[in-house]
Amino acid sequence: MLDVTDLHAYYGKSHILQGVNIQIAEGEIVALLGRNGVGRSTTCKAVMGEVVPHGSVKFRGQEIAGKKAYEVANLGIGYVPENRDIFPGLTTRQNLILGLKPGQKDGQGRWSMQDMFDMFENLARRADVEASVLSGGEQQMLTMCRTLMGDPDLVMIDEPTEGLSPQMVQRVAQLLQEIAKRGIATLLVEQKLSIALDIAHRVYVMGHGQVVFEGTPDELKARDDVRKEWLEV
Repeated sequence: MLDVTDLHAYYGKSHILQGVNIQIAEGEIVALLGRNGVGRSTTCKAVMGEVVPHGSVKFRGQEIAGKKAYEVANLGIGYVPENRDIFPGLTTRQNLILGLKPGQKDGQGRWSMQDMFDMFENLARRADVEASVLSGGEQQMLTMCRTLMGDPDLVMIDEPTEGLSPQMVQRVAQLLQEIAKRGIATLLVEQKLSIALDIAHRVYVMGHGQVVFEGTPDELKARDDVRKEWLEV
């Protein structure tokens, strides 16, 4: 579904991504692991067109490198950034409606607003209050749910459990598994190894702007050398 080949990206003169290769199949959860600053978020932004990509980014066989972010989104890629971008002056319900694509009506895709409220009772209870009063965990849920309202075929989620309570972390994990059940591919950028290794089908480990390991969660668990050099603090 997604095939990233020899991807490079720059911030000014800084060479951030240095030949990244990643593949994701339909319905697959792929975790992108690594310490802060190694290029994980930049990889997502380059795929999304928020950072200029140099190399090949193919989605369903179509080259999308160089397309604008809204064009990439309309092709079926959803992006949940790390900074929980919500519209604070709008209600929870209005934020979810904004996730719909032009011409799309609620319930036409794999997800409906009622699905979101059924999965996250807190959002249902606060459906008609301004998003600014939601807790950090609720805002994270809202950001993820708003992206799903657009019915993407692939969703990239950057650090969804950052700063969340253990209970909310578990809810995020359940949502990610439900996303996969509905045939949606997921690229998960995550710091918590326990969550990533528990739900991912495959993992990539990044270091210094490159992929330094690719394999299954069990294969990574067996590689103490990789974890010590590239993941553990």
